Amino acid sequence: MDIVMRLFTGIRALRLWAIASLVGNILIVVSGAVVRLTDSGLGCPTWPRCTPDAYVPHAALGHRGVIEFGNRLVTFALAIVVIGTLVTAWRLKTNARAHRDLRVLAIILAVSIPIQAVIGGVTVLSGLNPFVVALHLLASLVLICVCVLFIYRVYDLPRVPAGRPGLIAVRATFVLMCVAVWLGTVVTGSGPHSGARGAARTGFDGVVVSHLHAMAVYGVIAGTLACIVLLRSRAAVLLLGVELIQGLIGFVQYFTGLPIALVVLHLLGASLAMASATDLLLSVRRSTMPARVDPTQIMLAQIMPAQVVQPNADHTRDDQNATPELHR
Repeated sequence: MDIVMRLFTGIRALRLWAIASLVGNILIVVSGAVVRLTDSGLGCPTWPRCTPDAYVPHAALGHRGVIEFGNRLVTFALAIVVIGTLVTAWRLKTNARAHRDLRVLAIILAVSIPIQAVIGGVTVLSGLNPFVVALHLLASLVLICVCVLFIYRVYDLPRVPAGRPGLIAVRATFVLMCVAVWLGTVVTGSGPHSGARGAARTGFDGVVVSHLHAMAVYGVIAGTLACIVLLRSRAAVLLLGVELIQGLIGFVQYFTGLPIALVVLHLLGASLAMASATDLLLSVRRSTMPARVDPTQIMLAQIMPAQVVQPNADHTRDDQNATPELHR
């Protein structure tokens, strides 16, 4: 029993739950990609049941039913993780502001599970409408950002001071990353992998939106390079590495006809890119400028140095305690 309670007690346990939440939210993106790319989006044709009379798939649904049901099981596993995170955060003994923030973030992660389940249900019931599918993915990416923030708070990671140019570069890079990811969902909704045979597409020109997506990616890379120059930040270097690998996968998949394995890796890369961009955003803070000193006071201090009062035997204890203040 003590071993079980340790899983829900203390800041160390909460750190493990925080990492598990991040991994779980990335995993749900990957499993959702497998569902879409194998045309298993309607493997369970209804929701919340898999079929009108059962929660689990039967043999007639084939491998697609198994894949879609597996994706739903990943959601249940993630629900267990976020509940463990919430319980552990709530059991923190102190009521410091930092711990209250951790509880708020844990609540957000817990509430996200039923919200995502509803969006997933609407996705199935809408026949895999590409815009609803995109919303489902974007919600998961937002939760990945929340998980990174949670990890920053629970580990109390330091934030380096940055000047105004550096802050602008970091924030612009994060915004461009969000735009690039959003355009990526538009590309997906306009491409051949609809998630099920006969599912609707956006109707946009796939070539045009792919070029728009690529332009946004170029902007992200330019912003990241600016962050490296201005901040010399390891977080920016990490983000650049993720971007280069992600860009390479994107180009290869585009010119090789979107093979399933590369598309899955590309969605995994999108999750890691959002996590890394959030890491860069959280790694900096506004630098505090030193207080302005009146030059007149400096001149007076040089011309008229402070006199030091020497204590004598008749001074009281209070006077003796005040003497060091004069020396300061």
